[in-house]
Amino acid sequence: MEAIPIALFWGLTLLGLFGKSHALLYLFFGTMPFGAFAVVPPALTGGLTLTPTPMVVLFIIMRSLCSWGGLKFFAAAAYSRKRLLLLFLFWLVAITTTIFMPRFFAGEITIIPVRLEIASFGEPLKPTTQNFSQLAYLTISIFAVFAFARLLRDPVQRRHALSAMYLGAALTVFTGLLDFLSQYVALDGLLSPFRTATYALMTEAQALGGKRVVGLMPEASAYGGLCISFLCLIYFLRHAMTENWLREFASPALVALLVLFIWLSTSSGSYVGLAVFGLIATMEWTWRKNSKSADTFAHRRLGFEFWTAFSAVLGLSLIILLSPSLLDPIVEKVNEMVFNKTQTSSYEERSMWTAVGWQALADTWGLGVGIGGTRTSNFAAAVFSNTGVAGGMLYFAFVLQTLLSRLPAGSDGLSRAMLRGVHLAYIPAFVVGLLAGTTADFGSYNAFLYGASLAVTISAAKQGNRHVENPGNATAINPPFNLRYRLQK
Repeated sequence: MEAIPIALFWGLTLLGLFGKSHALLYLFFGTMPFGAFAVVPPALTGGLTLTPTPMVVLFIIMRSLCSWGGLKFFAAAAYSRKRLLLLFLFWLVAITTTIFMPRFFAGEITIIPVRLEIASFGEPLKPTTQNFSQLAYLTISIFAVFAFARLLRDPVQRRHALSAMYLGAALTVFTGLLDFLSQYVALDGLLSPFRTATYALMTEAQALGGKRVVGLMPEASAYGGLCISFLCLIYFLRHAMTENWLREFASPALVALLVLFIWLSTSSGSYVGLAVFGLIATMEWTWRKNSKSADTFAHRRLGFEFWTAFSAVLGLSLIILLSPSLLDPIVEKVNEMVFNKTQTSSYEERSMWTAVGWQALADTWGLGVGIGGTRTSNFAAAVFSNTGVAGGMLYFAFVLQTLLSRLPAGSDGLSRAMLRGVHLAYIPAFVVGLLAGTTADFGSYNAFLYGASLAVTISAAKQGNRHVENPGNATAINPPFNLRYRLQK
């Protein structure tokens, strides 16, 4: 049974590689919900699990960068301080620390191994295969930023990317639904061919007497984080969607379903991410309401969104007034998964990982232990402990540069909606990463956001230059006689 989905994946991927390039964008988002699926039998890779999304990203990199034009774009972007120089320097620092630091500090630094077979309170640092594999994953993510930046300069490709997001979100909901139903209906024959990863799969975990929904991801926290990612993409980028039925009908339905499955995942990090999403969405709506710009995209559907939120708050208020006991299960779950999380052994273990990571950074005098050198439970701690102070500063300076990027005056509304949505979609997922990030690899989701931000900026700048060099209004070049006469006078 496993051979059928593997053959289907590689067949679709080869079609995307040699066919139309936007097919790879649909595969990129469509494979994200299959995080427990090994697309190459682990017996052939020595137990290493190769999941579908990184493989699709590799093909996107090959399609976008493995040509003379792609190499020139890579070199120009890596050399430009306003583009990807900071990210490129971060990659060079990561390579250097990974090659030298595990050997230089071998046996002298205490770390938590990335491939954690059993509970560990610390082991001596030494070179491992995880240094190579984690550096390979980080390299794929970094090169993916270059590839997406080049591919998405084309507005047509950006439209396909937006449509592909809806496919990924729908599959995320569908796989979550199948996993939820598997506790009532025998669906193992349908789900097991997509659960072939060699690492531990927590697919039957329970919380508060109910099953934690994991979809086809390794665990509930990974599935909840995926739902947060698609929730942010769909909600904040909906105004850049030109397909009316997707924007007006599919978006509200998918947003509601994603919120439901975030709740069913019972992941504390996802609950915090959902709260951050609500805060950012409220701030975004307030900004759009008070914005005095002529951007029609910013003012779209304000009334519908207000009355939807008002109805939800009104309904919740009525429940509290008339039958507050109905909310007891919800309050109990939030208390158990968020506010009482600090009392669990899992929280203590993960906090210990992060503390060991920060201590490893201090013990190496800020040089780091190399990519894959130590596991943490905080993305910032992973970046700094793995790549040192230099690597961490370069990476987060690049993130700040990306979030502060702006379009030139006169850019079209779709570009503005796209850039604004990309920036806002980054924040909730970043907060979740601060709570649960185990490695320094920022992943394919962030690579897409970084690349899309740069692509929109480049495209808008070139469009502005064309307007300056070839203005559409001929009057600006050759004013009529009476105007020339006034100017001369």
